[in-house]
Amino acid sequence: MDNQVDVIDRVIKNAIKVMEESKYQIYEILDSSRNEAISMSTELQMVMDQTAEICDKVDELERNYRLARLRLTDVSRDFVRYTEEDIKQAYEKATQLQLELMMYREKEGYLKTRRDDIQKRLRAIEGSVERAETIGSQMSVALEYLSGDLSQVTRILESAKTRQLLGLKIILAQEEERKRIAREIHDGPAQSLANLVLRTEIVERMLNKQEFEMVQNEIVDLKSQVRFGLEEIRKVIFNLRPMALDDLGLVPTLRKFIHDYEDKHRIKTAFEVRGQERRLRSAMEAAIYRLVQEAFTNAAKHAHPSFVTCELTYDEEEVRLVVRDNGFGFKVESLEEKSKEHAHFGLLGMQERVELLEGRMEIHSAENRGTRIMIKIPTNVDKREE
Repeated sequence: MDNQVDVIDRVIKNAIKVMEESKYQIYEILDSSRNEAISMSTELQMVMDQTAEICDKVDELERNYRLARLRLTDVSRDFVRYTEEDIKQAYEKATQLQLELMMYREKEGYLKTRRDDIQKRLRAIEGSVERAETIGSQMSVALEYLSGDLSQVTRILESAKTRQLLGLKIILAQEEERKRIAREIHDGPAQSLANLVLRTEIVERMLNKQEFEMVQNEIVDLKSQVRFGLEEIRKVIFNLRPMALDDLGLVPTLRKFIHDYEDKHRIKTAFEVRGQERRLRSAMEAAIYRLVQEAFTNAAKHAHPSFVTCELTYDEEEVRLVVRDNGFGFKVESLEEKSKEHAHFGLLGMQERVELLEGRMEIHSAENRGTRIMIKIPTNVDKREE
């Protein structure tokens, strides 16, 4: 056994060395991509400013060109008041404005094409940055795990596979959750705020032009944009931790979630509470809420049911949770094989969460016969950590 530990020790040290070198290379690529994204964002802002100026110039030239054509029409009709020289000057001015307008329209089209191209390249670079961050965070987690106390290797080898990887999965889950929150904020509230800034600039230009009716319409749209942004922020906050869970308790929060789930996915639902409802520890209520949330989300994503039910039973020494759906179902024996293909397979994540609560989870399913998940969580553990 000592010889095996020495061999594993050498393998792990070599792996750490290679991963350290690769990690620095990834960080260099990441820094380069970030710098390129910053440079491209600056260029995009400059192009957008130029586009705004050209658009204003095109608007001005179109107004002047219309006036010049009216002037040309007037002098061409009235030969008594205007001389041939007046007609010639009006014609030359209209022609000059027409040529200038064509030139600026061409510039406007070029700048818009350039703007779209830069935006497309910027999105691609941001995607590369996100992938590099993911790889970097995963390598950091692996390095942190491998660089621990190697004297524990023998004990780890003798543990069950799920127990070996539990700590690593928890860290990875935390990293994924941080990334998910960052993406939600970037794609939701951040985009809404950026759009608000752009719209306020448009309102400012309209005010300068004294187009008050258009300003009023734009302000109405701005109010709806602000409401939408506020709703997006509230969704992010609710997904982090529903405030109703602390204020009202588990049952009202689950009722609201299941009602919103039915509206969002157009799937019929039912929620039933049995036994004497009571408040549980905060961490336990949060865990049960997440279990229901994960079970319902998995049903909508993978089973495509028309009906999902949830039964919550309060017993003296435990809480029982049963979630049923009439969806596609699956072979329970294939769950472990699917876990190898999908790093974040939902049911396995639920299993680990239940084990942390010292509970038990049973899954009954068959193809085209729906799925039934039963979870039992003891509530009489005096020294359970929050």
